[in-house]
Amino acid sequence: MTPRPSPGGRPALPRPDDRRRTFPQLAPRDARDGRFAATWWGNAWVDALEDTALDPARLARGQAYARRGHVDAITVTPGRVVAYVHGTRPRPYRSEIRLRTLGDDDWERFLDKAAARPDHIAALLDKDVPHALEAVTGLLPAPGDLIPDCSCPDDGFPCKHAAALCYQAARLLDEDPFVLFLMRGRGEQEILAALTRRNAARSAAEAGAAAPALATVLARSVLAPTAEDTVPRPLPPLPAPLPAPAQPGRPPVHPPDPDAPDPLALDLLASEAAARAHAFLITGHDPVAALTPWQDAVRLAAAHPGSGLTASTRALYRDLAYALDRTPTELARAVAAWRQGGLAGLTVLEEPWDPPAGPFDRARPALLAADHPAFRPWRNRLSTRSLQLRYGRDGLWYGYESDADREDWWPRGTPDTDPVGALTDLLGR
Repeated sequence: MTPRPSPGGRPALPRPDDRRRTFPQLAPRDARDGRFAATWWGNAWVDALEDTALDPARLARGQAYARRGHVDAITVTPGRVVAYVHGTRPRPYRSEIRLRTLGDDDWERFLDKAAARPDHIAALLDKDVPHALEAVTGLLPAPGDLIPDCSCPDDGFPCKHAAALCYQAARLLDEDPFVLFLMRGRGEQEILAALTRRNAARSAAEAGAAAPALATVLARSVLAPTAEDTVPRPLPPLPAPLPAPAQPGRPPVHPPDPDAPDPLALDLLASEAAARAHAFLITGHDPVAALTPWQDAVRLAAAHPGSGLTASTRALYRDLAYALDRTPTELARAVAAWRQGGLAGLTVLEEPWDPPAGPFDRARPALLAADHPAFRPWRNRLSTRSLQLRYGRDGLWYGYESDADREDWWPRGTPDTDPVGALTDLLGR
């Protein structure tokens, strides 16, 4: 097929099929502990098959086949995982695992949930699946959801060839959870594009607020001469200055052009200029001067709305993070803290401390009196299984949230001088 020309006259590359991925044959692997998956979702995939297997002996032989690398290249399409598996005969068998794809309503719930929290987006980009997202639509298969099939004469459920394919598929899920999403019906680029659209819609809604009316003076009321004019008339007073905006403006969208600068770079430069100009207007000083390189990288990423959603912004997160020996997830978490409370919020994220007696000691009784659950204290932090309040050196309480018992805390909510107020805001989101 000849590539069709692009608008600029250059041939465009053929568009890959986002709903079909083929993975090369995986190398043999010695799973000494008998487990083929390292992630919770990879193990859940294996458990779904093992919990309904009728013959443990066939599973054991399937594990042995997988460990020895008997599974050829694996092709994943919505609802189906297919590969040729080598057995005792010269010709390999065609094995497959089928599962139900999610409906449009399920995907809408999933995308809405993912787009609502930057930590969920960051986790997906870092090849992690938050438990909260899985719970929305039941992404992972339950016992009985995986249907094995094979061209071999064995009618076991599953046969050893299909079992081997299932174990190797778990390794693919470990490396890239978007393989799981493809199995359930949506490709990676399709999901990222949907998240980008949701983020753009939210940004447009925020930018669409009406600007305050500009006070004016008619020129003719000042300059038009009259018969009585013998001396210049005094000029009317200038209108009162407009109030400072609550936040910096956002730059216009620059469409990509092969002969123009990178649109992301232009966007970042404009956002940077707007943020610093706004700070000068409000405070009279440059907020960047005293920042460390890490703090400045966090500030830069936080100034770009929706960072991390597209390929270009993912590259931004990756490059900023790796340049400072951090991970993209660490950068995304720090960005969430910066958006929550600026430099003070980032300090609360990264620096536990021992507050003096006073407001911190009174927080737990206040929370209990407001019928909130008991919080465990540690230094400047009060925690339950999934909620946390951190007391900052600025006297504010900062809300954090995690999936239950994971110790994966992400900044959430608006800081408050009252711990009950901070927790109420956190619970209301």
